[in-house]
Amino acid sequence: MPDETTSHEMTPATEPVRKGPRALPGMLPGMALIAMYLLLMAMLNAFAAINGKFVGTSAKYSILGVCTLLAIGVFGFLRLKRWGWALVTVGCLLMGSGYFYGFAHTHIPPYLIQGLFDMVFFLYLVRAEVRERLR
Repeated sequence: MPDETTSHEMTPATEPVRKGPRALPGMLPGMALIAMYLLLMAMLNAFAAINGKFVGTSAKYSILGVCTLLAIGVFGFLRLKRWGWALVTVGCLLMGSGYFYGFAHTHIPPYLIQGLFDMVFFLYLVRAEVRERLR
């Protein structure tokens, strides 16, 4: 009588079973939260730039360009594309550094809090578990 364990390959419950070189299916909950947050922030910053809340026309057009790239990256990230992940990761880093710059010059506490959120999101996005799920 053959042993049951020899006919099936046993894997630990904590290891995901991969079928070929393809990425893992699905999206982590943190990935969806980051995508929603960044889409909301891109829309809010774009509307603020259109309404003239930022000083100077060069700031207005640069903010609109960054927000457009971030929105395109979010939609690519939601489809689990590597280029979307790259745009979202750079967007988190740019937004975080912009908020820290704003805090350094104005000392308004919400800039520090938003900058810390963006840095935490950046550190989450560069994890291996997130990158494994991308195509």
